[in-house]
Amino acid sequence: MYDSSAIRKGLNVLMDGSPYTVIEFQFIKPGKGASFTRTKFKNLLTGSVVERNIRAGEKLEPADVQTRDMQFIRREGGDLVFRDPTKDEEVTVSADLVGAAHDLLQDNLRCTMVVFNELPIDVTLPLVVLLKVTATEPGAHGDSVGNVQKPATLETGATVNVPLFVRVGDTIKIDTRTREYVERVAS
Repeated sequence: MYDSSAIRKGLNVLMDGSPYTVIEFQFIKPGKGASFTRTKFKNLLTGSVVERNIRAGEKLEPADVQTRDMQFIRREGGDLVFRDPTKDEEVTVSADLVGAAHDLLQDNLRCTMVVFNELPIDVTLPLVVLLKVTATEPGAHGDSVGNVQKPATLETGATVNVPLFVRVGDTIKIDTRTREYVERVAS
């Protein structure tokens, strides 16, 4: 059990049978009455945020939440298969768990999986991935004023906007959080 004095950002606790993580907290000592900690919790299953005051001395139950380094192996219909390199076991999850970035996954990509009671609840990709451009239109001369971009299809099938100078065969760096072009990588 955690004491109220152990509250910190990133602490995982169990409330009402669901895992929550502390995203914000503030210790308050009013002029009258007992001190408390105003805390914002994010539900790890639904993503909803709740605010709750924790009185001094109140106990919080730890949540059985673990993070595991996983390796993406393959797609099976609408599901994604990951492998735990330490245990050599496979875990299949829905593409919805990864979110919009699921089409940026390439074979053998290392990801972080959050597990609650042996059930995967979240998959996080690295901040950037390197992908090869497989299709894009050539940039037109004279269109170089400003930040003009064009669509490009990547080796994973994802489509992102890139600057006009990017050509088929170029390897580019993509931010997985925003799906935006970062830079062209020298081959």
